[in-house]
Amino acid sequence: MRVPSCQTVTMVLAQQEDGRVSRVIRIGTRKSQLARIQTDSVADRLREFYHDVHLEIVAMSTTGDKILDTALSKIGEKSLFTKELENALERNEVDLVVHSLKDLPTGLPVGFTIGAVLKRENPYDAVVLHPQNAGKSLESLPSKSLVGTSSLRRAAQLKKRFPHLEFKDIRGNLNTRLKKLDENNDFSAIILAAAGLQRMGWEYRISQILDPEDCLYAVGQGALAVEVRARDQDILEMVSVLHDPDTVLRSIAERAFLRHLEGGCSVPVAVHTEVKNSQLYLTGAVYSLDGSDSLKETMQTSIDSDNQEQEKVDEEVQRVGITALKVSGAAQDAAEKLGVDLANLLLSKGAKEILTVARQLNDAR
Repeated sequence: MRVPSCQTVTMVLAQQEDGRVSRVIRIGTRKSQLARIQTDSVADRLREFYHDVHLEIVAMSTTGDKILDTALSKIGEKSLFTKELENALERNEVDLVVHSLKDLPTGLPVGFTIGAVLKRENPYDAVVLHPQNAGKSLESLPSKSLVGTSSLRRAAQLKKRFPHLEFKDIRGNLNTRLKKLDENNDFSAIILAAAGLQRMGWEYRISQILDPEDCLYAVGQGALAVEVRARDQDILEMVSVLHDPDTVLRSIAERAFLRHLEGGCSVPVAVHTEVKNSQLYLTGAVYSLDGSDSLKETMQTSIDSDNQEQEKVDEEVQRVGITALKVSGAAQDAAEKLGVDLANLLLSKGAKEILTVARQLNDAR
């Protein structure tokens, strides 16, 4: 893939009703209802800062949206929900793209970067019960009840935590999966990201939030990311106001952990992060497909940036695909090192063997 250059960008202008001319910024997004809601929320934030910019939403379908009969972990494509959007970004058809951060691989194509990571919403997983099971929980569901999830990570943890239940893959966007749950009697419950349900206004469907003792979440889950061309300095500067420092540091640690493990959606890797009293805490875990074999550890690092307020962050430096101009570079380095150190700790205890077997078994299914 060629490196996009700021020299190739054509500036699009629009005339407002009062006669003023403003720059048009085109935002790429997937076509799903949730993706549009997420993109609209980012556009609204940008309008708060830039009143004279005209924003246009450009929606498109991705490979992940089109392949609905195969488990995500079986497809093997790292950019299922991002490739078509990045192609449009490369061709200058859009100026920035809004993603769920968990959909973005830890290594982006050359010439692209995550220019903003917004404040994380609820990162936990939620249980949505079939209406006939109202009032129950995963623990109280009858033996052999079937639970739907599209995630190896969720299934591995929940198989171990709730051995009386059975788990089966379920694909489709939120609307489709809820319809499959409600209109058929195949599933007793399904597991979804709480943040997605809340953004759709469907909090009332959440029967149970899974706490970290039940299920650690996915890398980046609950956060939105804005991807841009790395050399578009004006766009990079524009979106950088959206960064939430704590979420940036948590995301860098999580993504560094995942990348160093060489993990992805085809193996069960899970995390939990927290910022407290200038300390960043990272819990990371790897699992066998059935959850019977696992490793979990927690480490922490100082991210005190009181003395870094005037530091100029090198705009050429990406940390696991993220360029954060307004967040302390020293704190970002500490977060990245934390992720690598925790991954090395798990690797020293046998994580590679667990993940290799998990990947082989998943490929053979």
